[in-house]
Amino acid sequence: MAAPDQPAPAATGGIARRLRRVFRRIGPWRMAITLAFLALAIFIARYSWEKVPIAADIERMLYDIRATSTAPLAEQDDRIVMVVFNDQTLIETGRRSPLDRVTLAKALAKLDRMGARAIGIDILIDQATPEDAGLVAAFKAMRTPTRLAFVSAATNPDYVEYGQEEFLRAFQKSIAGGAVEPASVLLESDLTDNVIRSWPNQPASLPPLLANALTPVHPEFRNYTGAVRFRAPLDPERPVFAKLPIQLFTGDFPEDVLRQQIAGRYVLIGGDIFDVDQFETPATRIRGGTTIGLEIHANMLAQLLDGALYRGVPGWILWAAAILVVVMGGLTSMLDVRPWLLGLILLAQIALILLIPYWAQASGIDTQHLPVFGWIAGWFLAFAAVGTAARAVGSEQRRFAQSALGRYLPRDVASLILRDPDQLALHGEKREIYALFTDLEGFTKLSHAIAPEMVATLLNRYLDMLSDIVLRHGGTIDKFVGDAVVAFWGAPIARPDDADRAVMAAIAMYEAGEEFRRSVPEGVPPIGRTRVGLHFGEAIVGNFGGEGRIQYTALGDSMNAAARLESANKQLGTAALVSEAVVRRTSAVPFRPMGRVTVRGRSTPFAIFEPVPHLDGAVVTSLTASVARFDQGETAALAELERYAADHPEDVAVANLIYRLRKVGPGGNFVLD
Repeated sequence: MAAPDQPAPAATGGIARRLRRVFRRIGPWRMAITLAFLALAIFIARYSWEKVPIAADIERMLYDIRATSTAPLAEQDDRIVMVVFNDQTLIETGRRSPLDRVTLAKALAKLDRMGARAIGIDILIDQATPEDAGLVAAFKAMRTPTRLAFVSAATNPDYVEYGQEEFLRAFQKSIAGGAVEPASVLLESDLTDNVIRSWPNQPASLPPLLANALTPVHPEFRNYTGAVRFRAPLDPERPVFAKLPIQLFTGDFPEDVLRQQIAGRYVLIGGDIFDVDQFETPATRIRGGTTIGLEIHANMLAQLLDGALYRGVPGWILWAAAILVVVMGGLTSMLDVRPWLLGLILLAQIALILLIPYWAQASGIDTQHLPVFGWIAGWFLAFAAVGTAARAVGSEQRRFAQSALGRYLPRDVASLILRDPDQLALHGEKREIYALFTDLEGFTKLSHAIAPEMVATLLNRYLDMLSDIVLRHGGTIDKFVGDAVVAFWGAPIARPDDADRAVMAAIAMYEAGEEFRRSVPEGVPPIGRTRVGLHFGEAIVGNFGGEGRIQYTALGDSMNAAARLESANKQLGTAALVSEAVVRRTSAVPFRPMGRVTVRGRSTPFAIFEPVPHLDGAVVTSLTASVARFDQGETAALAELERYAADHPEDVAVANLIYRLRKVGPGGNFVLD
């Protein structure tokens, strides 16, 4: 009867024997590397939510899936009702910004008579209008506890200027002493992806947040910054919060009919306008669409009324979990069992890692900072590191890896592959990369005019210069096509500063090309400029070509777009062109806009920019502003560009830009040959 218990001791003893054997064979330097990988695995398993690029985005997506799939189902909440200015209101009132205050004043008067428990207004009164006197009178006449929106320039500098804050304070001072008091309507989205997942910080310099200001229950929410509890409707046709257009409260619609919708409820007034005050939440990120700010305040108010305070996960638990998953991964790689059993063990552990966060989220635990992807990545990294050490990878594999990639990859990437030669397997993966193309203008024609030996000398020297720049900036050399260099950043490993590295490399390559032109031997005809194109996008990256001859390369539209940008330099009078996708991800140098273009092979136009590290910042700002105003329809801005071009006749790129803008008009795009 004891037979079933025998495999466990045997397996445990097998692991111990293998560990001792590994320690003897691995040697001190490989042991140090393995321990470094395990330390990295623990770091990723602990900090992938906050400090690991790409992984942080995945963590947030996993959280959004958890939060949405475990969101409590609810009937329509009979405690809260939203009264909204919608697009139809704007049409009927003929006012868009600021919202019509006559409508607001009339609605407040009627709502005050209907017996609302409290009224919260998510509308900023931050500028003067002729109707202010009537609105002030309406506020002073209120008997229902009313909380009026307030924000400060210090806490919300992107949307509120100091003058607006001053008007807000003056207006609220003018209605002080009655039933109306200020309330903060500050919402804070996640800086990485602009999704609202948590209650905002509530500094003492601001009045209480709207939800806190409307009711005294559960004062502990005054300092709460955990997850917002977004509920899902039990009936898709019946939303969690009723939404009534404000027009119902300004016309002749009978009050008795509306009273049952208002009496005893918290009434939230705000906008439900197509392109204003719209936010992403975990649910909208998964299902699409956006949520109005007023509805987010309604969710927070309902959460407060229910006392649904999510519990955070203590830091020591996160550390313990990170260490545990790394130990599990390392020990699993040491198991000497059949492959199918190892597969089952692996699947069981990964399933456990994925299911625990779902259980925690459904149990009222805030899993925002639970590094689920980090646990899995740390597990696999430990599995690979310990397993690789246990197998004691041979020197022949290392030499093969070095010969295949050492000339085309930066040192740290080559070292990574040396430690894990399995990465040389023939496969491809979709990655976001920074693709760079260069070309030496006129070199093909030059090669027919000089001796072949000189062609080889010049070309080898030129390619060495550009290759060193790519590797020095951490890029991967894809290939050489004649005098053209193709490179990319973001694979096989990605760095948080890949955008900066790629941009600085592009500039350095152009400058190296200029130095190369100046230093050619006597008797060699003049050599043209080095042109550079840089684009960010998806590509299929991997080893291709067959088992006998492989090449690590990138394929796809992003590579084609970079090539089109490189060739566009000749037509536009520039030396380096960078797509808007790159500019959005770097602040390494100033860029000036070169308009919006459509290139061959791409139907969608996109904005392009020229890096100008040596141009005065004020000039760059002025040119950028002029182009932006012209693009918005202010054709007079073109005159500013023309004045700049007249003062700088040597700036061919700006003259070309003016020609294209005049041809396509505001908002247009130029089709490149």
